[in-house]
Amino acid sequence: MKTDVEIAQEATMLPIKEVASKIGLEEDDLELYGKYKAKISLETIKRLENEKDGKLILVTAINPTPAGEGKTTTMIGLGQAMNKIGKNAIVAMREPSLGPCFGVKGGAAGGGYAQVVPMEDINLHFTGDIHAITAANNLISAMLDNSLQQGNPLNIDTRSIVWKRVVDLNDRALRHTVCGLGGKTNGVPREDGFDITVASEVMAILCLASDLEDLKQRAARMIVAYNYDGNPVTVDDLKATGAVTILLKDAIKPNMVQTLDHTPVFVHGGPFANIAHGCNSVMATKLAMKLGDYAITEAGFGADLGAEKFFDIKCAQTGLKPDACVIVATVRALKMHGGVDKKELGTENLEALASGIENLEKHIENVHKFGVPAIVAINAFPTDTEAELQLLNEKCEKMGAEVSISKVWELGADGGIDLANKLITLLETKTSSFKPLYDKEASIKDKITTIAKEVYGAQGVIFDRKANLTIKRLERLGLANLPICMAKTQYSLSDQPTLLGRPKGFTVKINDIIVSAGAGFIVAISGDIMRMPGLPKVPAACNMDIDENGKIVGLF
Repeated sequence: MKTDVEIAQEATMLPIKEVASKIGLEEDDLELYGKYKAKISLETIKRLENEKDGKLILVTAINPTPAGEGKTTTMIGLGQAMNKIGKNAIVAMREPSLGPCFGVKGGAAGGGYAQVVPMEDINLHFTGDIHAITAANNLISAMLDNSLQQGNPLNIDTRSIVWKRVVDLNDRALRHTVCGLGGKTNGVPREDGFDITVASEVMAILCLASDLEDLKQRAARMIVAYNYDGNPVTVDDLKATGAVTILLKDAIKPNMVQTLDHTPVFVHGGPFANIAHGCNSVMATKLAMKLGDYAITEAGFGADLGAEKFFDIKCAQTGLKPDACVIVATVRALKMHGGVDKKELGTENLEALASGIENLEKHIENVHKFGVPAIVAINAFPTDTEAELQLLNEKCEKMGAEVSISKVWELGADGGIDLANKLITLLETKTSSFKPLYDKEASIKDKITTIAKEVYGAQGVIFDRKANLTIKRLERLGLANLPICMAKTQYSLSDQPTLLGRPKGFTVKINDIIVSAGAGFIVAISGDIMRMPGLPKVPAACNMDIDENGKIVGLF
């Protein structure tokens, strides 16, 4: 089997103008970035806003394991398969971050014969969106520090600055820094630090904004610090709102590319799935729904994080109503949830699989709690046995979710035909009755407790002193009615990464609360959440190279 980058490099791409024309877009609707990439103009988005919406399908997954699940690959392959059976389907997905790309995870443009191209461009600088977000975020930092230098007219308490600088690389040495050193002319000394760009609230507001004016209003509301009276200092207080929005004027436009078989894809935005909501932009999702009969999108990590936030934040804020959900799993990953060591995953083990399936069952149960019908896509591996697949099918049918074996990595569109047909049947026979999990007017503690009990299966929630103090402050500031963005480990339904499968009898501990006022949610932090990853002992960057002809190797 060829590597992903080899497959992508051998692909014959159509000019993006031709791909766009298949879904009714003219050349004037596009802002071209070479032959194979384009942004969709804001004028075009405005023109299409009264068009009928297509069906919205969310692709999510079980809790991720080192065995791999293939959620993005499945989403892309499903889009390819839907078009192969004659349906007008458009994929809307997140942009990859350079940090994971050069670190341990690699790129995020699919894999095998279910890829989005030009793969190298998408995984690298693409159309510059993430760089624009980096610049906007760091402009805010610069203007904040300048305000301190110029006499601190906003009475900012330097011990209560919550805004960090960002860079889109994994660099642990930047997590905690000190700035303003070197004398009076170099600023006011204070503690600072860097997050990775995709963890910036600027990324979150870009992905939740409905248009440029909404983006501007969200930017204005972002809290950067608190003054000595304990009141928030915002981007608007720094008089940075206009400049920040200018830096994002092109980044807000959705990017259009194609799959290996020319299925249209919007790749736009990529917020972290724990500290933020982990979904591609609202504008790209809505555009896919206006131009396609079926819009296929995804949310980060497992359904306990990504899907819950897609439903309770993205959909609740924007009025989106998902019609169906695809839950991706592998036999290998489920056996790992059942206690099998990674080295033994190739051996049939029905007992471990039955135990691990409990994790999948909980995710099916959770999706149904939101009133959304679900189908399970099993990303196939050669080591899967007939007995294992039969057991999986029987268990899922009892939960009211049909199973389809997906081979899109190996076969592209042909490997997803069964999944596409079963999804169409599901959409035709079951109607979504989507509803958010909680009332946004409920108290902060009640909303967090509802998520922990209903979605994770926790017995209860413990709030430490710091979290309690912040909750009281947010209630005083009138911010308690925002939805909750839970930040916890992605590897377990619980807040403890080693508790695999479907743990019971655990309590979720909330150790911090952060408000993202521009994005419009409250982040509840459980455990240690990494906002600036580090590189592994042997970074993926060590295996990358480019020859004298510009051919890249080792990117993914």
